[in-house]
Amino acid sequence: MANAGKTNKNGERPVVEREAKDALSQKILALKKKLNAVILAHNYQIPQIQDIADFVGDSLGLSRQASQTDADVIVFCGVHFMAETAKILNPSKLVILPDEQAGCSLEESCPPDKLKELQDTNRNFYTISYINCSAAVKSLSDVICTSGNAVKVVNAAPKDRDLLFVPDENLGEWVMEKTGKKMTLWKGNCYVHIEFSPDTVRQIKQQHPDAPILVHPECLKSVRILADEVCSTEKMVDYCKQSASKSFIIVTEPGMIHRLKKECPNKEFVSVPGSNGACNECKYMKMNTLEKLLACMENLNPRVELSKEIIEKARAPIEQMLAI
Repeated sequence: MANAGKTNKNGERPVVEREAKDALSQKILALKKKLNAVILAHNYQIPQIQDIADFVGDSLGLSRQASQTDADVIVFCGVHFMAETAKILNPSKLVILPDEQAGCSLEESCPPDKLKELQDTNRNFYTISYINCSAAVKSLSDVICTSGNAVKVVNAAPKDRDLLFVPDENLGEWVMEKTGKKMTLWKGNCYVHIEFSPDTVRQIKQQHPDAPILVHPECLKSVRILADEVCSTEKMVDYCKQSASKSFIIVTEPGMIHRLKKECPNKEFVSVPGSNGACNECKYMKMNTLEKLLACMENLNPRVELSKEIIEKARAPIEQMLAI
């Protein structure tokens, strides 16, 4: 077992480790059936979790699945705010997640008390909150948006209100460019996406000159302007399926590459490293493992618990988003 964590020269895991992971996956699937559970996984989850999930998607897709499930137990493989969203939409269901410490730099950047202080300075604010925020912040919002529907949500906002966009200033800036709407932007960002640099993207483009560049809107403007398409992770999948190109440069968290390879097996996807040359993995997304997933299903913990008041207040802006 000394080589359990290493790969061979072909990048493959040792047979013993692969068999152990396969056995874990089978236990999880058997327990899922016994619990009448549904496993939801974000695009940035590790491949082994994506492969056994009932649904893999972005925040919007996961929100829709969470609102439609008839399972008794929702197992959310993502970060904490996503599991909260599932609980808000399914207050009577049990919602569990592999690691309750799996947070988000965007969520942490916007404490609800600080948001309330800003809102109190202008009673005409119409608060549009990116879904990457806590349940408490959602409860203070007029409408929620995702990277996939932010432009549509902002265009639907009341014309007589002052728009406040929280917490991602880069997504908000991009939405202003697309809509021409003026908004007050909260100073928050995704620590993963702001690490992509234009110099690194240009270097990768030189190596793959025919590959379109797909960039997530949480990236800095200096990176976004290099993109052939700025889009959510779900729209990246659609773009790659429909494009005649055979290779693509993907500027988002590298967990996305696994799903893209499954959806488009005959195409090549190039992940872009961070500005320091390191792999731009989200430490929070990667906190979830097969071992933790099995444990949370066996123990039905950690579970998401929210007050009735928060659920009621946070549900309205989410439903407003889903209606749009």
